[in-house]
Amino acid sequence: MAAVGSGGSIATAGPGAVSAGALEPGATTAGETAHRRLKYISLAVLVVQNASLILSIRYARTLPGDRFFATTAVVMAEVLKGLTCLLLLFAQKRGNVKHLVLFLHEAVLVQYMDTLKLAVPSLIYTLQNNLQYVAISNLPAATFQVTYQLKILTTALFSVLMLNRSLSRLQWASLLLLFTGVAIVQAQQAGSGGPRPLDQNPGVGLAAVVASCLSSGFAGVYFEKILKGSSGSVWLRNLQLGLFGTALGLVGLWWTEGTAVARRGFFFGYTPAVWGVVLNQAFGGLLVAVVVKYADNILKGFATSLSIVLSTVASIRLFGFHVDPLFALGAGLVIGAVYLYSLPRGAAKAIASASAPTSGPCTHQQPPGQPPPPQLSSHHGDLSTEPFLPKLLTKVKGS
Repeated sequence: MAAVGSGGSIATAGPGAVSAGALEPGATTAGETAHRRLKYISLAVLVVQNASLILSIRYARTLPGDRFFATTAVVMAEVLKGLTCLLLLFAQKRGNVKHLVLFLHEAVLVQYMDTLKLAVPSLIYTLQNNLQYVAISNLPAATFQVTYQLKILTTALFSVLMLNRSLSRLQWASLLLLFTGVAIVQAQQAGSGGPRPLDQNPGVGLAAVVASCLSSGFAGVYFEKILKGSSGSVWLRNLQLGLFGTALGLVGLWWTEGTAVARRGFFFGYTPAVWGVVLNQAFGGLLVAVVVKYADNILKGFATSLSIVLSTVASIRLFGFHVDPLFALGAGLVIGAVYLYSLPRGAAKAIASASAPTSGPCTHQQPPGQPPPPQLSSHHGDLSTEPFLPKLLTKVKGS
């Protein structure tokens, strides 16, 4: 599988690609058509996965009747994700059990230092997954979806501090716009006088989503830092993360709900809706890891914006969510900020230059016989912040 660059970009040229210079103007190759189709499919998958996970958790946690233990759902998702990655590695070894065992022995046990490096991000991701259940249980799905975009801000700040990355002025402005939009939405949430269920506390939900955003930003950047330049496929890394995630999830289960789980059972409160949440968490992220290589940063930002809109519309229909002008303003600011932040630096400079006054046409003539100056990558310092999948996206980048 092709590797994603530090900015989330993927080389799209493949074998047999025809040079654009050899085509007539306006001509489209079959490869370009197929790639465009894959981009639209990727957009649909990203939107559906981002929105459906939040909506399904909210639906499962607000159903009347016995409520399942969130810690067991986190553990089950890690188990299923690890087993899926193991099967994919088995398929890569063409069904040869001996080769798979030798490969895993070398990658997991012999190179144990690389394996141990994943313990810290796995611990943080396990905490983050549990915090998401707490947040969505106490906040409307649309409010959570908007507020959770703060992880873009935390990821950017940790990248500047830990990876010495630089952000453009447009990105800093978009982060300020993002924070303003989230603050407006939270002010609307605090000021709304509508009735709330007795078991829902917006203050607890806000604290949980902020802690989840902080853990998401730190874990993603730390993960990229420690695994930069290391070898290993996305499936191997997620298998290693799944092993630690399962173990740490069981520890968290025992620590927080061990007595209740022992008394009522591991699968207490599980319904088809709960299994849908578990399967979405386990396989949705892996599916996005496959299709995300066809999505550039602009497409991913657009997918996030559409996910906010879709979650809001679905919340109105499913949960009776009321959209007032204050929420619409805050959500609009967040959507705009996500789009502006996802623009590559080349586009940001083009916007800045288009708005700057010019005294007249000025062109730089390249001296004959000299090569053109090197072009700076438009993805330098850009951040990949895909919702609900920091583990997988950073994983691809580090592999």
